[in-house]
Amino acid sequence: MGKVVVVTSGKGGVGKTTSTAALGAALAQNKEKVVVVDFDVGLRNLDLVMGAERRVVYDLVNVIQGDAKLTQALIRDKRLDTLFLLPASQTRDKDNLTPEGVEWVISELKKHFDWVICDSPAGIERGATLAMRHADIAVVVTNPEVSSVRDSDRIIGLLDSKTIKAERGERMEKHLLLTRYDAARAERGDMLKVDDVLEILSIPLIGIIPESMDVLRASNVGAPVTLADAKSAPAMAYFDAARRLSGEDIPVSIPGEKRGIFAKIFGRAA
Repeated sequence: MGKVVVVTSGKGGVGKTTSTAALGAALAQNKEKVVVVDFDVGLRNLDLVMGAERRVVYDLVNVIQGDAKLTQALIRDKRLDTLFLLPASQTRDKDNLTPEGVEWVISELKKHFDWVICDSPAGIERGATLAMRHADIAVVVTNPEVSSVRDSDRIIGLLDSKTIKAERGERMEKHLLLTRYDAARAERGDMLKVDDVLEILSIPLIGIIPESMDVLRASNVGAPVTLADAKSAPAMAYFDAARRLSGEDIPVSIPGEKRGIFAKIFGRAA
């Protein structure tokens, strides 16, 4: 049975959809069979980031309401044979998602995929709680800003109370993914430092994604950054995060940390 991962946050615009696509593609490039599921009914964007917007015929709501089979709604990525997308509806609202329907879809996907990665809508409303309900693992995405971190703290509380694991008294595995990080701005005090965020949220850090135009360029061409530019700094950070998600124990480095005096003299990282 596959693992269900919810990519979530309290605040919008922190990079959940970008991270869902990047992590999914990174895992698929490691020969894992992956499906990314868009739970943002009415405001779908995952198909755009995946470059599949023109290939959407049926969606998650169609499957839940019995208008289409699950196999009809799944879209195989043209670049990776082991990567699939289950898009959200753009014309319905979140009330069309039923707990029973979501449970059935997730259980079916777990039978056929190694990873089921759910892209949650922002906030604490119905779509978000349904996206996290069946998760085995949560990736909490936050920016190094006070409002984003505060909202993520609220989401961590929901993960510990509103999921099936929580109701069973089991521990929900949670990881922090810090996005849009700029070491120079953090040093100036314009954003929170990594240690500040970790102190507030108190969950393990799975990766730090640097602020970079490479992410925007990848989205504009309809590709996860881990496919569009695999050697870019954000792509490398997502690859490392995917390895940690798979259970590898590798250290997390802070992008853009000040280099030592010898590195400045010889042009190498200290």
